[in-house]
Amino acid sequence: MAPSPLPPPLRIDARRARIPCFEPATRASLGTVAVDPPEAVRAAVAAAREAQRHWRHTSFRTRRAVLRALVDDILDDADAICDDLCRDSGKTRENAMMGEVWPVCERLRWTSRHGERHLLPEPVSSGLLQHKRARIEYHPRGVVGAVLPWNYPLQNLMNPIGPALMSGNACVVKPSEAVAWSSARIVARVQDVLERCGQPRALVQAVQGYAETGRALIEGGIDALLFIGSVDNGRRVLQAAAEHLVPVVLELGGKDPLIVCDDADLSQAVHAALGGTFIHCGQNCVASERVLVHESVAAELERRVAEVARALRQGDSRAGAVVDVGAMTTPAQLERVERLVERAVAQGARLVCGGGRVLAERGDFFAPTVLADVTPDMDIMQEEVFGPVMLLCPVRDDAHAIAVANGTPFGLGASVFSRDHARANRVAAQLDAGMCAINDFGGMTYMVPDLPFGGVKASGFGRMGGRDGLRAYCYAKAVLDDRWPLRLPSKLFPVGPADYATMRGALRALYGSGGRRKVRGIGETIEAMLGAWRGR
Repeated sequence: MAPSPLPPPLRIDARRARIPCFEPATRASLGTVAVDPPEAVRAAVAAAREAQRHWRHTSFRTRRAVLRALVDDILDDADAICDDLCRDSGKTRENAMMGEVWPVCERLRWTSRHGERHLLPEPVSSGLLQHKRARIEYHPRGVVGAVLPWNYPLQNLMNPIGPALMSGNACVVKPSEAVAWSSARIVARVQDVLERCGQPRALVQAVQGYAETGRALIEGGIDALLFIGSVDNGRRVLQAAAEHLVPVVLELGGKDPLIVCDDADLSQAVHAALGGTFIHCGQNCVASERVLVHESVAAELERRVAEVARALRQGDSRAGAVVDVGAMTTPAQLERVERLVERAVAQGARLVCGGGRVLAERGDFFAPTVLADVTPDMDIMQEEVFGPVMLLCPVRDDAHAIAVANGTPFGLGASVFSRDHARANRVAAQLDAGMCAINDFGGMTYMVPDLPFGGVKASGFGRMGGRDGLRAYCYAKAVLDDRWPLRLPSKLFPVGPADYATMRGALRALYGSGGRRKVRGIGETIEAMLGAWRGR
């Protein structure tokens, strides 16, 4: 049976376009979703802004109630949500439950429990102005926009929605066109919860479409932006946001190293590498894209991962049988992975298992693949694969591993495996990465909601998650208040004849290093003040 033809990319007027939606695992049609023209995007932002005028003044108790209601709704209908995620993204039921429902519930729970603590006014020292009190207040920016990818439809949507609501903002999301169908259903679910809680549905909205819709959102009057996606698209988004002075959090690509030292627990490292590589077919920004293994244990690690990889079951998770690995979400990504693997083999990598498409008569599947003898100069070691491909690169020692790990433009996550805790932390401290896990898959840092999530170098800037993620949707206001009602004017005018010399002496006394310099400053201050008193 020949595979059903997929529709060509749309190249028509966005005002009349509809997004064709398909199941990657079966190529069955899910229907179409209308593209929102620029005027509809502007209207959505305006409606969100109007709804936010009331929401920004709600209590934290009210906001907590909404987030808790969201968690209950997700849990009560988890099977249907997972079914939608599998149909639209090709992932397995287990990944939908463990990789989407679980993290979303955990992060919403954390946000409802701890968000208030991080958003309340923060007292700080008033320095020399002891008659004053100083504090930092965190105020909602207004309307948060988000342009999101296709790999985790539920999780990607809730990443901005939860913190935005908790911090008093409205949120308008632009999901990837590749998961427009499930995204529309998720946002409608959030709106239903808002309505049941007595809040306006316009607080959270989705605008659907292609790149033009994302640009319209940035230009539509939003007050902050989260972008998750590729480096090239991140540059375009940043340029568009700069034109409108919209602050941006960028979470871009990754090429995460997983370093296996010669004293590592191999069983632990093998299963972390398998999970980090093949979870959701490797379509994960914190996938273990490079396994850097010490030469003395490389052969044994290869044997163990290959044994499991060859036995992984692949197919449609909704067809009844239990499968380990699902489909690739988009045909374009499937083609990209195929090209990178073919090029790597041509450049000298050794194909251990997998290496190409499977089940082509059913859907868009790429076999779990292991490549050995990979070297840092190969294209596949520099470009993000975003597919089910494990790269085994031998390294001589820790220094070599660190050099190879840091030898890409990316710096998102990392993992280090060693029985020697001090050694593992020494290696981790030298890695260019925004996140690092010791003796675990680096993506597990995401499951600690107190930790910020984000990268360095070409992997972006700004942070999701934790305190920093909440405050990313706020502006910090510095406030100086009276500690005591002294009513003493800070007189600057008219300038007195001794003011300059008095200030110079006072500054030397306050900030000079060494007792001699400070004593000299005190003397100059006294002399200037006495001179001013005599001249009265």
